[in-house]
Amino acid sequence: MDKNFAARRRRDLIIAAVLAGLAALAPLFVKDVYVQNILILTLMYAALSQSWNILSGYCGQISLGHALYFGIGAYTTELLFTKFGVLPWFGMFAGGVIAAVIAMGLGYPFFRLRGHYFVIATIVIAEIGLLLFQNWEWAGAAMGITIPIRGDSWLKFQFLRTKLPYFYFALALCCLAWFVTWWLEDSKWGFWWRAVKDNPEAAESLGVVVFNSKMGAAAVSAFLVAIGGAFYAQFLAYIDPESVMGFQFSLLMALPAVLGGIGTLWGPVLGAAILIPMTELTRSYIGGSGRGVDLIVYGTLIVLISLALPQGLVSLFSRSKAKGATR
Repeated sequence: MDKNFAARRRRDLIIAAVLAGLAALAPLFVKDVYVQNILILTLMYAALSQSWNILSGYCGQISLGHALYFGIGAYTTELLFTKFGVLPWFGMFAGGVIAAVIAMGLGYPFFRLRGHYFVIATIVIAEIGLLLFQNWEWAGAAMGITIPIRGDSWLKFQFLRTKLPYFYFALALCCLAWFVTWWLEDSKWGFWWRAVKDNPEAAESLGVVVFNSKMGAAAVSAFLVAIGGAFYAQFLAYIDPESVMGFQFSLLMALPAVLGGIGTLWGPVLGAAILIPMTELTRSYIGGSGRGVDLIVYGTLIVLISLALPQGLVSLFSRSKAKGATR
């Protein structure tokens, strides 16, 4: 391994550990419930965007249908809990496995598509999933599912009096998604994904099994996104198809990575740390999503960043390092 690359990976791991430790201390200073809610959503979307980035950023398969896996994680967990009494912890894992299997099943035909055809296919299949759940009576159809609350319990992952358990779970999920990405980045799969993204034909000529590498990326990405969907369902204590499978979820998984730097380790985290608080604050103070002011604000931000920094905000740090090296 190149010494500079190895040193960068160690540095990234140390920085991540320090940031996670500082984040864990945040509830000691942040007592406002509204701010805590923003922190939870920021961590959740950082994890979701990091998971989306595995398939779309590293492997180059741009998906705008990840809301399907998010919804599958949510519905699997809550259907198992409300219909059969299965604890959410087992439901989360089951939802992740089901989402991964579905992702590989969809990948079999979809990964034969290229460019915008693949993107359109992911949007269409997610919308089909939304329509199916809206008409599936056993799963509550358009009325959704109300999760029965039986008091604060880690066992059933339900809390009424405090948001702190949700905060720490979101932090753990964010750390897990980041660490999985960090680990995969230097694995055989990570090198395969980057090769496939750059030039699939050249990668295949060098022995990379292109189709299998895409399937692996899809499975890992879908599994982690489904865990996020299960968490979101427990956090809300109510779900319906639009609240967990709407197209806006696919966008909010992609936008932080695009803003921060697609295909990079820190891009999704940086993008979520800026985009999600801004989205929540604009929604609260300048009109809400009903008027679309928040969409205009962060849409404008994305356009400006794309024009000024096509490689995302993380490119600012690489530029500063390059300038320091030349001095």
